[in-house]
Formats: sequence, C-alpha cells, structure tokens
Amino acid sequence: MASKLHPVQERIAKAHGSQCGFCTPGIVMSMYALLRNNPQPSMHDVQEAFQGNLCRCTGYRPILEGYRSFTKDGGCCGGKAQSNGCCMTNEHTQEHDSSTLPVQKLYDQSEFMPLDPTQEIIFPPELMSLSKQPQRELRFAGERVLWIQPCSLEELLELKATYPNAKLVVGNTEVGIEMKFKNLFYPVILAPAYIPELNIIQNTQDGIQVGASVTLTVLGDVLRAAVKKLPAHQTEVFKAVLEQLRWFAGQQIRNVAAVGGNIMTASPISDLNPVFMAASCKLTVMSKGEKRVIEMDGKFFPGYRKTILKPEEILLSIEIPYTRKGQYFSAFKQSPRKEDDIAIVTCGMNVFFKEQSNIVQSIRISYGGMAPVTVLATATCNRLLNRQWNEELLEEACTSLAEEMNLSPSAPGGMVTYRRTLTISLFYKFFLNVQHKLSLDLLKEGVTVEDVRPEYTSATELFQLDSPSSVQLYQAVPPGYSDDVVGQPIMHLSALKQATGEAIYCDDIPCYENELHLALVTSTKAHALIKSIDTSDAMAVPGVVAFISAKDIPGSNMTGPVVYDETVFADDKVTCVGHIVGAIVADTQAHAQRAAKAVKISYEELQPVIVTIQDAIANKSFFQPVRSIERGDVAQGFKDSDHILHGEMHIGGQEQFYLETNCTLAVPRGEDGEMELFVSTQSASKTQALVAKALGVSANRVVCRVKRMGGGFGGKESRSTILSTVVAVAAHTVKRPVRCMLDRDEDMLVTGGRHPFFGHYKVGYMNNGRVMALEVTLYSNAGNSLDLSLSILERALFHMDNSYNIPNIRGTGYVCKTNLPSNSAFRGFGGPQGMMIAESWMSDVALSCGLPAEEVHTNSLLLPGEEDEHVQGGGFHSLHFSFINKFNELQHRWTKRGLSIIPTKFGISFTAVFLNQAGALVLVYSDGSVLLTHGGTEMGQGLHTKMVQVASKTLGIPCSKIHITETSTNTVPNTSPTAASASSDLNGMAIYNACQTLLQRLQPYKDKNPKGCWEDWVKAAYFDRVHLSANGFYKTPDLGYDFETNSGRPFNYFSYGVAVSEVEIDCLTGSHKNLHTSIVMDVGKSLNPALDIGQVEGGFMQGLGLFTLEELRYSPDGYLYTRGPGMYKIPAFGDIPIELKVSLLRDAPNEKAIFSSKAVGEPPLFLAASVFYAIKDAITAARAESNLTGPFRLDSPATPERIRNACEDKFTKLVCSNFHC
Repeated sequence: MASKLHPVQERIAKAHGSQCGFCTPGIVMSMYALLRNNPQPSMHDVQEAFQGNLCRCTGYRPILEGYRSFTKDGGCCGGKAQSNGCCMTNEHTQEHDSSTLPVQKLYDQSEFMPLDPTQEIIFPPELMSLSKQPQRELRFAGERVLWIQPCSLEELLELKATYPNAKLVVGNTEVGIEMKFKNLFYPVILAPAYIPELNIIQNTQDGIQVGASVTLTVLGDVLRAAVKKLPAHQTEVFKAVLEQLRWFAGQQIRNVAAVGGNIMTASPISDLNPVFMAASCKLTVMSKGEKRVIEMDGKFFPGYRKTILKPEEILLSIEIPYTRKGQYFSAFKQSPRKEDDIAIVTCGMNVFFKEQSNIVQSIRISYGGMAPVTVLATATCNRLLNRQWNEELLEEACTSLAEEMNLSPSAPGGMVTYRRTLTISLFYKFFLNVQHKLSLDLLKEGVTVEDVRPEYTSATELFQLDSPSSVQLYQAVPPGYSDDVVGQPIMHLSALKQATGEAIYCDDIPCYENELHLALVTSTKAHALIKSIDTSDAMAVPGVVAFISAKDIPGSNMTGPVVYDETVFADDKVTCVGHIVGAIVADTQAHAQRAAKAVKISYEELQPVIVTIQDAIANKSFFQPVRSIERGDVAQGFKDSDHILHGEMHIGGQEQFYLETNCTLAVPRGEDGEMELFVSTQSASKTQALVAKALGVSANRVVCRVKRMGGGFGGKESRSTILSTVVAVAAHTVKRPVRCMLDRDEDMLVTGGRHPFFGHYKVGYMNNGRVMALEVTLYSNAGNSLDLSLSILERALFHMDNSYNIPNIRGTGYVCKTNLPSNSAFRGFGGPQGMMIAESWMSDVALSCGLPAEEVHTNSLLLPGEEDEHVQGGGFHSLHFSFINKFNELQHRWTKRGLSIIPTKFGISFTAVFLNQAGALVLVYSDGSVLLTHGGTEMGQGLHTKMVQVASKTLGIPCSKIHITETSTNTVPNTSPTAASASSDLNGMAIYNACQTLLQRLQPYKDKNPKGCWEDWVKAAYFDRVHLSANGFYKTPDLGYDFETNSGRPFNYFSYGVAVSEVEIDCLTGSHKNLHTSIVMDVGKSLNPALDIGQVEGGFMQGLGLFTLEELRYSPDGYLYTRGPGMYKIPAFGDIPIELKVSLLRDAPNEKAIFSSKAVGEPPLFLAASVFYAIKDAITAARAESNLTGPFRLDSPATPERIRNACEDKFTKLVCSNFHC
C-alpha cells in the first residue's frame, strides 16, 4: 500500500465510508478536487461536489460524516442530533443507564491526519507552460474517426465548410454517449473548446453574452456574480438559469459541458432550452461567409434533435437578457431524482405586466418533455394577454394548457397523465410565485392586489438540500475487555487499499501477454426463432479472432443454478431481448464490441411475447410447482370477522447496480483440460461446476478464484455464471486467456434483477383493526428461466405475514414465465416483496377502520408493543405525530407530511437445506502468521473482516497476524453462495471449529510454556512435527420445511427490526423529501458495530431505492429502456434522510450463531418501507383536502408520478376530463 495516505483517503476509510470500495477512488477524487479549489468548504459544498458520484453499499452517511471534518463546521452535527454530544458519538439516550454504559465512538476523529494545503502537489509546470504557448491545430486520426482541434475561429469555420456534418464537441457529454450507446457514428469531430471567440463573456446593453464553448460551471459563476451586483428586477432570468443549473447533472459534467452544446443537442427534455426560449434569448450563428443573429423562439427546433442552423453554421454565442421592472420569470424541472437526473418535464415561464398593474402585457411559456421538441404554449399565452393576474386567469390558463399541451397515450417516455398534469401544476406554482412578488412590488407603489393565501405559500418555496445529521448507537465492549476484538468497530480490512485505489478487482489483474477480449452478441427479439447468423462483417473488423457460439461448446450447452432449463448460447431460439447468441473474441475490447454490433441475425418472430405478470396470467404461463402455505381455518376466520376487504399491489423490479459489473478472466492451463478463472462472483463453486459442465470436464480441472467484488447484492449469486461460462468456452476454443467485463448497459440487459411481484389479498378484520383471516395470492415475474425463482417465491410466502400474528392465513404463489432476462437473487430474496404486500393490507385495514396505523399494527403484532417500545424510547414518534397532523391541517395545502412505523421479521437460513453448510481452512505458518480461507466471498459487506475477528478471538492473537488472500475452490470445496445473510454464521462457525482443532493441538505446548507467546507455541509444535493446518466444517442443525404437510422449521432464527420515518411531499409535483428515519435493528451481539451499522444503512438505502425511486421500464416487446445510470436512477447523496438515527438493539444475544451475533445483510432493507408508507400517509392527508377517504392503491415504487397522480385535486381532474382518464 502507498507509504503515505492523503487525509482525504484516510478519513473515508477510518469513517467506515468504504465497503466494496469500487466507488471509493471516485469519491476521494471529488473531495480532493473540492479541497484543492476550496480548502474550507461548507457542508453544502461537499454535498454539491458529490452530485456526480454514486455508491451502492454504504448509504452515503459515513462518507458525508467523515468528510464533514474538512468543513467549516468541522465534525459537529450542528446540534440537530443530540443535545449532549457529537453526532458520531455513541451517546446514551434516556432509556439507558449512563452510569453503566461506556461512551464509545465508531472512530476517533482526533486520530485524523490534518489537512495542510501548503503540502499539496503543485500543478506540473510543464503543463502550465503549455497554456502560454501559441495555440496550434491538433489532429488525431483513429481507425474510423478524425478528431480535430482548431486553434482559431477562421479554422473552425473552414473545417465546418469542408465537413458540414461534423459534430462539434466541447465536453463530449452527449456525442460520446451517442457513439457508445446509441451506435451513432461520426467520422469527423471538431473540438472548439479553446477558441477565444467561443469563450467570450461580456455585458451588453440588453444582457450578458456568453460564448458557446463556455462551460456550465463558468456560466453559473458569471450569473451568480451578476445576481449579487445588479438590481433584483434585472436578474430574473439569471436566477432561473441558476436554479436549473443546481440540478443539472453533476459538478464533473458541469465543469466540461458547454452551454452551446446544450442548445445544439436540441434535446426535447433539455433543462436550459425552455428557459432560453421563454426568455427570447438571442443566438449569434456564423458560417464561413455569413454571421446572423436569430431569436430562440418556437421555430428554432423544427424537429426532433434538429435546429434551424444550416449544416455549415456554428453557434457562436448566446445573449441572456436582463429583465425589467414588472417582469417575472421562473424555471422548473421535474425529474425522478432531484440531483443528477434527466427531466420528465421542464419549463421556463416569463410574464411582463403593464405599469403599476396586474394586467398581463406579454407572457411566454415554454415546455420541454411535452413534444419531440421544446415548445411554446402559444395559444394559452395569447388567451392570457390583457387579463388580470387572478383566479379567473388561473382557471383560464389551466383549462387552456390541458387542451394545448396534449400527448398521445403512446407518446415516447410514457407517464402521459403525469406529464400533462405537471404542465398545469408547474404553471400554478408560477402563478403563485408571481402573485406573491407582484403584490409586494405593487404595494411599494401604492397599488394593492391580492397576495397568496398563507396555506398556499409552501408551493412557492424552492427545494433546498438540507445538511444531514445522524446518530449511531451500539453496545460498546465493557471495560476490561478491550483485547476482545469481537464487538469492536474495526475498520474494514481493505478500506485503506480501496481509498488509495490499490485494491485489486477482477479487471485490475494485469493482462496476459497473449490475452484476448470478448464481447457478447445478444438477441434483439424477445421471442423468436433464429433463422441465420451472418458474421462476415464482424470477422472483417481489425483484430477479430473468432466468433463463438453453441457449436463451439465441447460439453453441454444446458445450464442453470438449480435446473438446467437455459442455455449458455441460444441455439435455435431466443426467449428474451438480451439472450446471449454468441460472442466475439478480439485483440481489444473496442474491436470486440465493434464487431459484436456488426453481427447480423435474422429472426422469425414468435407469439405471444409475455412481458408482464398480467401477460403471464392471461396466457397461463407459469413454472411449476405452485406453492401454498396455510395455517388455521381461513374460511371460519372470515366468517368471524366484522369486515372483509379486498386489495391489490404491484411491486416493481430492481437492478442490483453493483458498481463493478460482471467480469471474468479465463486462463486455459494447456493440459488435462485445466482452466483457471478469476471471477467477480458470489458463487465460486457453482461457477466451477457450470464451467466444467460446459467444457465437458470434471470439476477438479477448473479452479475459480475470487479476490473481492465491487458489490454483489445477490446479482452475482447465479447470473454471473452465464458470463463466466461464455468466457471459459471462448478461452478453451482459442487456447488463449480471454477477458470480459461488461459495460453497464450490457450488464443490465442480460442479467435480470429483483423479481417484480403482484399480490392480491382478502383480509378479514375486527372493528379495532385486529386481523383475523388473510388470503394472499402472490405472482412473481421470473423471466425466461427458473433460476432461483422458486426459492424466492417460497421466502415471500414465509414472510407474507411480516411480524404479525394472523390466526388464519393462506398464501398461494405462482412463478410467472415471461420473455424477460431471468430475474434472480437480490438482497432480501423475496422477503421484502412478501412483507410489502403485508403492509399494504395493514394500511388498507387502518384506512378502512379510520384508526391510526400504529394502533392497527400493535393489535396484530406477534409480540404486541415490543417493537414499538424501542423506537418510542427516543420519543420521536409520540412527539411528531401531533405535529404532523397540525402541519397538514392548518398550514399547508400543497405540502403534506406523513409518518409511518414499520416492523420487520426476517428468517435466517437458506430455504434450500443443503446450502446451510460451510468449510474453512486455517493454516498456521512457523513464524506464527495465519492464513485464513473460508467459503464466503467478500463483496464489501466486511465478511473477511468479521472472519478475521472470529479467528483472532478464538486463537487469542491480534488481527494483524491473520490474513485472507482470496476465496478459491482449490482450498475450500463445495462452498455455498455468499448469500441469505448467513455467511457470517456459517463460515464463522466453520472457522471457529478449525481454530478449536488447532488450539487442541497447541495446548500441550501452552501447558509446557505458560509464559510463552503464540509464536513460541507454534514454533515448538512445528519442531515437534505437529500438523499446523486444520479444516473446519459447520452445518446448521434441525432445518427443513415440507410444503406438502405445511410443517417444519425453515429458518434457524429471525432478525428483527423497526423503523419510523417522516417525509414531506410536494402535492403538485409528486416530489418528496426524506426528513427523518430512526431504526432499531436486532443484530444480537454485534461482531463489528461499524460494519453492522454500515449494513443497516446501506440496506435501508437500497430499500429506499426499491420502494421510492428505482423503476425498470420495458417496451411491450420486452426491450429494457432503463439501461444504465442515465435512465435508471439509484439513490444519491441527496436522498438520505436529513436526520438518520441507527441503533443496534442492546442486550439481545443470539445463542444460535457465532459469538451470539445475528445476520445483518438483508433484514434492514425492508425497513425502507417506512418511507413508502410515510409517503402514503402524506398522500392520505392530501386526498382528504379533496374529501377522499378510505383505502387507495399505491404501487411500488412511490415515484413522483404515482405520488402526484394519487394526490387527486382539481388539476388532475382537469387533465382526466380532457384526456378521458
């Protein structure tokens, strides 16, 4: 590892902000860049710097807390968390006796190295000198693309005349995406970033003129300076542009993306073009022989991604105008996620009033996302001229917009009702904004007009990103036990390596001398026969070595983790878009990918194409068997109930989105069919077995090695084997090492994700909300193969009652066979879906009874009141319930808050009994060092760290003497997947047993030399020829469930948890803020509180994505639209609750697992349902404003679209009446 860490690297590691570590170097560099530019940033600066970064493991909190120490506020939480201590301190709350419990921190901030800006590396003088040299033209010629950087405007215009179809690129934030992901090809690219005329910034009589190559960051700096300097009435447009720039991509993109590129890209959902159009900005365009100024009006975009510029013309500059007194301007952007997301609808709105009046003299409204181009609402604007700005104008405008901003039901992008509602809702926000400002301004001139009603003012407030605060509570190791490493918040053993970028992942392994690269050839049809495959164009690409297909498989083409019902390569039929048909092997990744796109496949399409669960039900397309669980007398239970209700809920799928995509390196060893695989997988033994099956050799000829993964979350439990098998077959065919790391869009296309679920329920309940009888039917979307779907459905059925005691219950489950890539394991493994539907019928019962939800929960809990008690000890729930009611009833019509408390009960064990086993190998070397190997894999969860702690405690030696290199099938055979949250339990016990064997062998030497040390005893045993390695094995006892008899013990024990969350929703847009979450999690006696709290927070944030944000969108033909981070949004830094409190339940040892601990990986995920049901609680308050009461359906995820559509009001009714909803 590097001899000296930078403080930025050290703090993220020691603050426990690095789990899998794959994202860590990027986050480190974002923070480093911020500190180089601003040595004392504010917390807001830190949050803004991370808008372009993602992390799937940590939940973001430890990263922000660690880096808070660099800010002006230091490590203080601002007093928001606790009155008696720092937010990172394990302080005592009222329910605990502070006299007996020691204070302990997750890390000691005083140990951090100080940041000294004077010691930073200087910018290389050689590069600085280059900026002083005269500019000269640069040309780079690739195999197919010519890239030219002209040094003057004259050169640029000459080149554009010569190459009129050439693309101009400054930041390459759009063209790069088009070439890589949309298969567009631009043979000539011009880069005008350093031409002075295109970087001009100057004040004119009418506004500020900005060169087309000026970056968005510079534009923001210029406009902020102008807003500070100029009178407020002149900067209305500037402030609107700045508001859009707040949420425009991330800082890294804004640093390179140019304002001209944003205009000329002509995106129909551009953040800025509606603002420029509404402001009537003037554009200066130029060609070799002409220069002209045009207004950005409704004619500027004649068609999709087109402008009125001639091919030989370039955009030289844009003039952003000043505003006048009596002129008001606003811009709005609505997107699924607030930060770094593309817009659903975006708009600019501009109104100018006649002097000293509220009569409209001119108005201009522009929308993006409502047509193939940015459009003006011309008809509406014409109808508002010379009208007073009052309720009558509002009604006229809304009616007109509902008619004018029309969309076809099949419009690209979907969400038609929502988008049309947004056009009206956003105008209403503009109306209120203007009404408020106008009333204040006219009052100064002695004119009185109506101001905004107080309960409506919240609709005029801009979204503010508050600085988060947090508390973490855990049971510290008692005094006198400091040598006991178990229970200590030890840093992840790889954290420092991950922070420096030195941690080795699969694709970091150095290339072999004769290594080749592989790219997949996948189906573009969801259900079809393969008529022919033409590889002639592909084989003509430079560097291509071979096309690999089913005919090249020496063994069996059939594969699958449980049953062999899928193929390595599609042979004569494809059953999903993304079905692997073949692979190209070439000398570079670029050549392989280019050739793979050149393979031509002709199909004969088949019917039906089954995509959704509803399609499968209609076509009776199910895998067998159908599972059922029953307890009690369901029929009698319904008879005894006071009321019966029926309901439904759909839960969408979720992409695992591990930061490191699937990767395999296969190295043929040249004799006896041996193959060595380096794989990013949770299932080393399954990979070994399936590769051996495809190669036609026994498993002992294949070795699979796993160093670490950049995240897994279940996505690399079974689906990783498909890629590994393809790569191994290719390596066997060409007799050379072959490597493949999938691009994000490929990975999302071929691997599947969490199963979508649909549940129908019938509930019988009493007047007090006590549930007496329940009948649930669950349907899961498995995709085109069975994979692990039956086990996932079984777990969903086992969890269909969550934490409630339902005396009479029946659950039936169907696994739907569809034409999608096979869905698979994902953290929770069906449990969250089963429990989510349970909370849905609980919510319906509460709304039907008109009782508080927590009262209905308590009446049916397995242990009434106990789960509530732990959270109520903090006082949050009782204090806030009445406050939220008051907030909703008295103050805010268009902003509502909601509160929800949700328990969870998660069963720990593989439901497939044979998998509940683990092995370990412990090697003690003569110098006393220990090499530890076990069957689990490290994917960021800290398993290796915990296993070192277990071995350290058992052997009685420091962790520093113990090392784990990798997981490998040639050291521990027949390993179970690292899954089901059981890896610490299983492998920990196996290690414990192996260590006990070694201790027994060493005991005679300890007895002979009681004052000796570990090294003395080991050396003595070695010289006495004692075997210093030991195998350990463990199997969980007394497991098994019989679905025929509905009897047995499916789980070893349960992990319990409870969360309470508070949210705030914008009833006009559907956006929401996560205000507060408190979590209490039962992890037994924690092996490592820092890692366990990290798992709780990380799991919670993944659940937050599942239930409120992440949405997979497919076409009716089974094509996945949301491929990659551009369209598929996981939670970002700004999505964490503003206040987050995590407590590990004290004094709750678990005798059924290693050192009284409990599993922690999967159980916390479902607690994010508290956010979903808090949203539903807020929607209930919004619906009450429209006199709507009782149960209503809210599917998951609770996206802005679903939230807005559920908040029915006069605007949604207007759209529906116009649209015939």
